[in-house]
Amino acid sequence: MDVETAAVADRYRRFASTEAPGRSDLYASWAHRVADDAELSRILSSLPSPRRQPPLVFAVTRLLGSGDVAADAWAAWFREHADAVVRECGHRAIQTNEPLRCAALLPELTRVERPIALLEIGASAGLCLYPDRYSYRYVGSEGELRLDPVDGPSTVELVCQVRGDRMPEVAMPDIVWRAGIDLNPLDVTDPRDVDWLAGLAWPGETGRADRIRAAARIAAADPPHLSAGDALERLSEVAAAAPADATLVVTTPGVLVHVPRAGRGALIEAVRAAGRWITIDGLATHDGWAPGEPGVSDTVPSGFAVALDGRIHAFADPLGGWWEWRHG
Repeated sequence: MDVETAAVADRYRRFASTEAPGRSDLYASWAHRVADDAELSRILSSLPSPRRQPPLVFAVTRLLGSGDVAADAWAAWFREHADAVVRECGHRAIQTNEPLRCAALLPELTRVERPIALLEIGASAGLCLYPDRYSYRYVGSEGELRLDPVDGPSTVELVCQVRGDRMPEVAMPDIVWRAGIDLNPLDVTDPRDVDWLAGLAWPGETGRADRIRAAARIAAADPPHLSAGDALERLSEVAAAAPADATLVVTTPGVLVHVPRAGRGALIEAVRAAGRWITIDGLATHDGWAPGEPGVSDTVPSGFAVALDGRIHAFADPLGGWWEWRHG
């Protein structure tokens, strides 16, 4: 077995043992199958490292018609369609566009002066540009808090578990303009792009694919303006199109980790110069936190920090499944 083939086998074995358990038994079984099959590993070794990651490859096979089948049947299908899989992986990327993140963003948007012009970096298909079009249900030990759009309950209800004994303070944002920047924006009016987004939900993640499709239908009725390109290069031009009488809010939920480390600081500076900045990030992702915020070694709740202009107000699940006020 050559070095690249061995590297693929090791990556899939690690995915099967540490990343898939508890989230997708099916993906764990597929990954074990790749790790134990030199032919499958060799096929994938022809792809650049970012294009052969297990979640990407598995989503591509499902998009192309493998079905959520047992590992042996999936491996047989893979061999038969290997050329198509490699070709599709070559121009696909993992573009998580989870609308549930809006439940974590909403308390920070509530702090911002209205009306709001919303600009998301790493927008994918723009599903997180519609926080005013979704219904919310925050569920905690003190009961429930529900919030609906001004015109009534939405077809998308975002349910977020509240940790601790304090509910978030939220109000429906008044968004008058919305835009996004992405290296490869997806089109919510293109069924194939929507299928790709829904297929990025792992088998076993109950309700997630349906939520993505429902949010895509909302977005497709009023498609966002999405600009293709590097965020640092495109930010000033896109931001200049925002209404002058609205508060520009730039969001970077979970995207900065995908920006090369050397460029994160410059991008954060550009975002803060453009307007207010809301992010959901691991503490170690960057150094853009406000002075006095906790460091990586400090004792803080698990999850990602949720911050406005670098000031951390809460911690949350990276995809918005739970939310907790910052202690202290």
